[in-house]
Amino acid sequence: MRLDGKVAVITGGASGMGRATVLRFLSEGARVIVADYNEQSGHETIALAKEAGYGDTVCFIRTDVAKEADVIAMIGQATSAFGHLDIVFNNAGVIGAIGPVWDIEVEEWDYTFDVLTKGVFLGIKHAARVMKRQGQGGSIINTASIAGLSGGGGTLAYSAAKAAVINLTQAAAVQLAPDRIRVNAICPGGILTGLTDQGNPEAAVKVLEKFQPWPEHGRGEHIAGAALFLASEDAGFVTGAALVVDGGLTAIGPEIWSRFGTKREVEAKRSRVNRGSTGEPTTSRSTRQI
Repeated sequence: MRLDGKVAVITGGASGMGRATVLRFLSEGARVIVADYNEQSGHETIALAKEAGYGDTVCFIRTDVAKEADVIAMIGQATSAFGHLDIVFNNAGVIGAIGPVWDIEVEEWDYTFDVLTKGVFLGIKHAARVMKRQGQGGSIINTASIAGLSGGGGTLAYSAAKAAVINLTQAAAVQLAPDRIRVNAICPGGILTGLTDQGNPEAAVKVLEKFQPWPEHGRGEHIAGAALFLASEDAGFVTGAALVVDGGLTAIGPEIWSRFGTKREVEAKRSRVNRGSTGEPTTSRSTRQI
């Protein structure tokens, strides 16, 4: 599943699943644009790539995926630096608004959907414009989540946003199929990253391995492998798919959703907005009780 000669853009590429995918794509012969909101992490990722010998085939651009001008610049960086565009991995994400439905503020909801859903829409939109003009097809991959597969699979706003990503993926796959542009989603389960470990990876590992049938927790490299498949010609007949990568978690059946966050979210004493690995702080306030 080599990517020799391919040019890829990876959002959220400075850490976690994105960084693992950057390094994997580079190792498979791709040239990569690392797009991320967090400049410090972005430069750290470029340094890692250079240490591995990929200095001439990777570059960083600071990107807020919720801003169309930033996404246009990100896609333009790929074509200006490397001449064309073959793969876009819309992976940037945050946890976003956490709290019961009656307590989530509109601006908190909007922030969550801006990053998780509008960011994917903008990535598809501007990738499609370039890929259609090139006339050589392409692969667009979106990070969804098993939280988008059922109500209560995660926090309310996050789950709703990820469900929208899955539907958007399917609809875009239908529209872009005549141009041989494949559009697929990855639905990770419990993957240990800075977004999920909350600064305590040892505790997070115990939780993740307790939830799922597979005896090892998910790693960014697992998502990188799935993304590599979807980006490669081996997935040439795969489009509109939502590939579940979850250590068998959803195979347990309906009871798995009782293991997740809906009840805890309602009973929580504080509501918050978690901005993940962006470098921006999590904000918190007392939950309104009605």
